[in-house]
Parts: sequence; structure tokens; C-alpha cells
Amino acid sequence: MSVLILEPLDAEVVQWLAERHDARFAPELVGDLDGLLDALQGSRALIAPPEVRIDAELLRGAPTLCAIGRASGGNENIDLEACRRADVEVVRSQSSTAAAEAEFAVGALLALLRRLPVEGSDGLKVGRELGCATIGVLGLTPTARVLTQLLQAFGSRVVGYDPAVHPSDGTWTRWGIEAVGQGELMEQSDGLVLLLPYFERYRGVIGERQLGGARAGQVLVNLGHSSLVDETALAHALRSGKLRAAWFDGMEPGRLEPGRPLHGIGTLQVTPRLAGTTRESRVRAAWAVARGIDELLTPQAPKGRGGEAKAKVAGYY
Repeated sequence: MSVLILEPLDAEVVQWLAERHDARFAPELVGDLDGLLDALQGSRALIAPPEVRIDAELLRGAPTLCAIGRASGGNENIDLEACRRADVEVVRSQSSTAAAEAEFAVGALLALLRRLPVEGSDGLKVGRELGCATIGVLGLTPTARVLTQLLQAFGSRVVGYDPAVHPSDGTWTRWGIEAVGQGELMEQSDGLVLLLPYFERYRGVIGERQLGGARAGQVLVNLGHSSLVDETALAHALRSGKLRAAWFDGMEPGRLEPGRPLHGIGTLQVTPRLAGTTRESRVRAAWAVARGIDELLTPQAPKGRGGEAKAKVAGYY
């Protein structure tokens, strides 16, 4: 078997893969490590959801594996260093969820700015308009480009920062984002959207110092990993009113439990990884991963030799 598929994909995508490679759809192996390792014997590619941990132990048990596919979510539960050492390629789509995430971020910003009133010059408590706000973007990802286009249609000013991209990089200008430092990002943003991909070095990149310098009344939308923001600093900023509200699309297990800093904070909203999950984005992501897997597994044979193999896919309904 060439491809083991644990993650639900569009039927047409699975059929397309099956026409090119021996494939098996086996979602029942999620949570069954022994069964998964047994099924991986001889497999060259695995397409697995975020619930399946890809680590050194799994890779040692799958010596023929050369590719890991992930159609939903980010790099969560994938040990990228272990994959690099094992010479296993991680195949993901960096842009398939961009439109969905950008729309979600705009909706979250609109809801937070309008739902949580501020005191106007006449003393009345009123909401704010997105078109009159400065929105900060942390992370120069494909989503940032689409988000900027949507925000500019509202009339928003967009500023951005990425620790891995120099302010002089031409991408900022091409995408219509004003590059600033991290301190300026916090000071100038009425709304801040976190898009950074997760790496250990980015854990707590938004902490006490950054939130202490945030613009008064700022709202925060995090579409990245929840550990990008220090939980103690976030709780203090929300309880003190320094941050007016925060919306996290996904939260590490246990962070909202009694005894933890974020427990019981009414101005914190958490959704279960909804931003990038739409019907359209799932189809785009599935095709991107399938084509990437196919490219890795297909030898560069001369054109015109032989016909396509008959589709073979087990267990897909």
C-alpha cells in the first residue's frame, strides 16, 4: 500500500489519489497507535488529522514512510524536527484556508468592536466601526494578504509585524501592509489579529510586556496556536480592561479549567477551530495535499509509457 488515509477527504480527491496509488481509507486507526503502526508497514505516505501525533516513535515504526499529509489544521501534533531527521516530507497547503480564515477574522473583529461598547465624547456607550480602526496583523501568512484586502475594502488601516520578515521586505508593500515593529504594532492597533504559524520559539510571543503596551481598548483575535499568547498576561490584560476582549479560535486543553488564569473571564471567547474549516477550504486543502503527495510518490518516468492503474481504495464510503 502506498497511501494510508486517516483524515476524511472529499470522495473525488480520494478517487483521484487511488487512480495513481494503492490507497486505503482507515479513520478507525485514529487513536489506535498499534493498529496504525501495523498499517504503516510498507506505506509511503500518511494523510492524518491533527488528532494523530506524528513524532519520532511513529516515524521509527514506519521506515518506508516518505510523506505526511495534513489537510486540516496547522502543524499541531507534528514534530517537524523528527520528520526532518527521518527525511519525511510534510505536505500541507499554506493558502487553501486563507480566504476562510480572513473572513472569520473580519467577522470576529466586527463582532468584538460593535458588541463591546466604548464611551463616546458625548458620554454614551457605543460600538466602533471597523472602517475607522487600525488593524494590526502579526504574521505575514497567505491569510494576511486576503485579510488585508478585505480590511481595506472597509477602509481600515493595516499595519503588520513578523519576527521572521524584515520590514524592508517588498512583500509588505505588495500586500498593502504597513510594516512596523512589534512595539508599534501593539501601540497602534485597535484590533490585533494573530496569524503566526506555531514554532516553539514563538511561545508567549505576546506576553506581559507586549500587552502592557497595547492600545487602550484593543481587541485581539488569535487564529494561531493559543500558546502564542502568555495565559497569565492575557488574563491580567482582560481582567484589568487593558484588552477589551479576545477571541481565540482554539485553546490548549486545560487552559479554561478552574484554577487556571483564564477561567471565568467573560470577555474571552473561544471557538473550536472554525476559522479555516469551510466546505470550500476543505476541498481546496484536500486537493493541495493529494497533489503534493502524488508529486512526491510519482517517479519521473518518460511520458507515454503504459496506462493508468486501476483505482484501488479500501474502506472509503
